[in-house]
Amino acid sequence: MHIHILGICGTFMGGLAALARAQGHTVTGCDTGVYPPMSDQLRALGIDLVEGYAAAQLDVRPDQFVIGNVVSRAHVADGSPRYPLMEAILDAGAPYTSGPQWLSDHVLQGRHVLAVAGTHGKTTTTAMLAWILEQAGLAPGFLVGGVPLNFDVSARLGGPPRAAAHAGRSLFVIEADEYDTAFFDKRSKFVHYRPRTVVLNNLEFDHADIFEDLAAIERQFHHLLRIVPGQGPHGCGRVIVNGLEESLARVMHAGCWSEVRSFGATVSDFSALGEPEQFQVLLRGVSVGEVRWSLTGVHNQLNALAAIGAAEHVGVDPAAAACALATFANVRRRMEVLARVNMAGASGRDAVVTVYDDFAHHPTAIRTTVEGLRRSVGSDARILALFEPRTNTMKLGQMKAQLPSSLAQADLSFCHTAGLGWDAAQALQPLGDKIRFADTIEGLVQQVVAVVRGGDHIVCMSNGGFGGVHQKLVAALKNRALR
Repeated sequence: MHIHILGICGTFMGGLAALARAQGHTVTGCDTGVYPPMSDQLRALGIDLVEGYAAAQLDVRPDQFVIGNVVSRAHVADGSPRYPLMEAILDAGAPYTSGPQWLSDHVLQGRHVLAVAGTHGKTTTTAMLAWILEQAGLAPGFLVGGVPLNFDVSARLGGPPRAAAHAGRSLFVIEADEYDTAFFDKRSKFVHYRPRTVVLNNLEFDHADIFEDLAAIERQFHHLLRIVPGQGPHGCGRVIVNGLEESLARVMHAGCWSEVRSFGATVSDFSALGEPEQFQVLLRGVSVGEVRWSLTGVHNQLNALAAIGAAEHVGVDPAAAACALATFANVRRRMEVLARVNMAGASGRDAVVTVYDDFAHHPTAIRTTVEGLRRSVGSDARILALFEPRTNTMKLGQMKAQLPSSLAQADLSFCHTAGLGWDAAQALQPLGDKIRFADTIEGLVQQVVAVVRGGDHIVCMSNGGFGGVHQKLVAALKNRALR
């Protein structure tokens, strides 16, 4: 069939496009503000993109339009529709569906779905789990909200397990998002996936544009628990839950009908002993494996325990899972080193400035990113943190009070203030002289270059393209190094 995807450059919809193409479908799509890595992936797949949402795209006449949740029936200031193509689809009675529904109908049917849910760490944990299963010979399909470096694609169909010991159905690992499905389906995306294995990684308030409070999100997470099987011809369902989270304890208390395994807390089924860079994996207090890898931060240690617990449900021994994580290469835009620039024109680590790209956008994620980097580089190195409050939640200012503590371990922070509906200077005033502001990307880069020195670590945090700040910053640093 021919599908035309509205909002094709989102991480989820771009992954869906890759899966549809792999199944042999003709795939086209449209979007605005395209940026890597998804634009690069779609280009490599030969998928034709149209800029914008003009109604003329109705003439493409696909078998089905697949609608991303970026699309709405909103109007712009002059009263015209923001998404004219959507209006044309509705007026013409053309066939359409949501991305999660299309995925459920055409990809997930008949497969053992392992879904990773949570406010933070979904992408990294999903990628970890997919890599563990791959190393175990289980050939999983997957859809990740980023590009795992071990696979270099965000999605693939997978195939029958190569491991003879696994007699179950083919596996599919998916990042399970609680955001709503589409403007015409306000359920969370993850209820479409009908998983047999579910990871509940953590749960905080987020998405203030669609959820009133934390209780509303907890309710959606409980809807997910309601569809995990208890028993069946393919074995029992399993929920792997973070034992450190009070919010998840409330979700579980509302009712769970499946096998439960916990992780994180001392008395959990799966716990860790040691530093995040090297630790023993304990199963009910007994060491069953060791993780040695390049990742940092307690959050990644917890992500690893969650992935190991999910992999065990489909027959992967925890020792083998821990061993697989030694070669886990993380995901693009998760503390990805973009450049190392020698500022002094001489050799030596003290002269080098390291620039990282990270997807952190929620205050908790910002804090864990900065704290993980601090743990890695030590107390003597300077950390410069660039961030843009870009999500709908952050633009609304719902979590502005948490930002100062999130950035506390950075030596200097730089906030991009364009598009904010709240006073960033007032909200971040507790940081004193450790905070700078700019309403343009160029201004932000100039501020950083004016104060940077050899040995600094610069981390750029955003869930979007951040106006190309990464490339502009690296170019400006190289320029200064040549002077």
